[in-house]
Amino acid sequence: MDRREPPRTEEGLYVLHDLRRVDWDAWRDAGERDREAAIEEGVEYLETHADIEQGDTAVFSVLGHKADLLILHLRPTLEALDRAEREFEGCALAEFTDRASSYVSVAEASGYTEAAADYFDPDAEADPGLQRYMDSRLHPELPDTEFVSFYPMSKRRDPEYNWYDLPFEERRELMAAHGDIGREYAGKVTQIISGSIGIDDHEWGVTLFADDMTDIKRLLTEMRFDPSSSRYAEFGRFYTGRRFAPSQLEAFLAGESVSIDGVDESGNGGAVDSELAAEFGRLGVTVDAPEGAHGLVLRSEAAVETVREEVDGLRGNFEHYDSHVLTEVKDDEGEAAIVSVWETERAAGTARGFLEELPGVHEVIAGALADEEVEPEETGEAESGDDIRGELADLDIYAGKPHGEDVYAMVLYSETDPDELTPAVEDLSEGFDRYDTHIKTATYRAEGGGRSAVVSIWETADAADTAGGFLADLPGIVARAGEESGFGTMGMFYTVKPEHRDDFVEKFEVVGGLLAEMDGHHETDLMVNVADENDMFIASQWRSKEDAMAFFRSEAFRDTVQWGRDVLADRPRHVFLA
Repeated sequence: MDRREPPRTEEGLYVLHDLRRVDWDAWRDAGERDREAAIEEGVEYLETHADIEQGDTAVFSVLGHKADLLILHLRPTLEALDRAEREFEGCALAEFTDRASSYVSVAEASGYTEAAADYFDPDAEADPGLQRYMDSRLHPELPDTEFVSFYPMSKRRDPEYNWYDLPFEERRELMAAHGDIGREYAGKVTQIISGSIGIDDHEWGVTLFADDMTDIKRLLTEMRFDPSSSRYAEFGRFYTGRRFAPSQLEAFLAGESVSIDGVDESGNGGAVDSELAAEFGRLGVTVDAPEGAHGLVLRSEAAVETVREEVDGLRGNFEHYDSHVLTEVKDDEGEAAIVSVWETERAAGTARGFLEELPGVHEVIAGALADEEVEPEETGEAESGDDIRGELADLDIYAGKPHGEDVYAMVLYSETDPDELTPAVEDLSEGFDRYDTHIKTATYRAEGGGRSAVVSIWETADAADTAGGFLADLPGIVARAGEESGFGTMGMFYTVKPEHRDDFVEKFEVVGGLLAEMDGHHETDLMVNVADENDMFIASQWRSKEDAMAFFRSEAFRDTVQWGRDVLADRPRHVFLA
């Protein structure tokens, strides 16, 4: 028999799953000073290792009898992994734990997929989008999700089903079909695949992360029926855990509620902030709001019943989001008072944009519903974005979303025909819709023909950038907007009145001619949404920010903006490329 061709692989961060049992009898019998030392040193260890420059560390509460704690380490070298493991043994917390199990592996990307084959081909043209995707596989970051599922696995070597006797192309086809199932859960489940041949007892470690554990269960159920698993896979023990903040180690050891963000999730809501206390009290609003929640009170001069009908329609949409707590209308001496409560400031801000559009709204009160001031969540916004927004504002150019929130776009170009690309994009978009930060993901085609574009718009740059890892695996991806030049300017998104669509396209051709003559301009595309021909965006590539700003300051741009007021159905979005 001929020797079979192994896949090419590349390795990245090393991975240690350190599974610990707590000696609960010893913990209960320990003196207060010993327990305080164990907690203090344990928290310091976990926080210090989570804050390293290269790699990551997270801690999980493991469900069931197999372990109590999972400390998950990612490190650039085995030496660093070894040091992290031994440093734990030197802290006081280790005296109250025994190792239940462990697994050592290394993040791996293999050459089974068509895209990966190009990555490993030294003669293939450099593809920044593919490079970014492969780097996300080799140097992953631990996602901020609640649940983890870890298991080791190997490929079967039975006489009837021997993975290693299959020809390379057959293995590639099986892995491609297997990967198609995983892509259906993009946005719901994140994975780290790590190789362990010659390192540990199995051949791979699989670590899955999700905010809904049933998503992991459904994914693995579907994969069980795929031949790559049903015929050729063998599995080790499964470990399921919930991530918690290192600062909650004491709560974990005390049997109290713990969570990833360090918030007590036992159901004891925070007290209403003083800014809203008077309004909530006067209106008779009682709410068991989680810490960090934000509330709104809007007053409307319209008839109370009219406002109630409008709010009933909005509430149906709001209730699709886990962050929604309540939205109701109160009759305040003949005037409608709309009350809306959300788990986060960002979600409340988004809802405010819709609620302010209700008839007769003339006053808004907004504030936190927590005992202490809650810091806004990081948006990942670059300082340069603030600079650009400020300069545009000085030029009286709108640089945000219609209701004031900034949004960020991940734009990737594909050589695949839009009709073939769209179903895969729609599947990803459905997965992304589970996240409150997702606004839309759609396929666009160039008005003049040529390449397609996939646009994914999010409320934060970090979320958009994370989505890029999934989008880069779509067929035919050749580049990410902004990678072809020194400066990727804002994508400008337009909703055109149907009767003016042809006028808009003609105007773009005129402006395109002006752009072609400008110093520092590389390329500008007019892209049209495959599902809605009146939804368009323009993305430009420039040599530098200064070159782009020169155009925004020009009379030609001012004339175009003025003309656009008559043909656009809504105010344009100048969306920052993530």
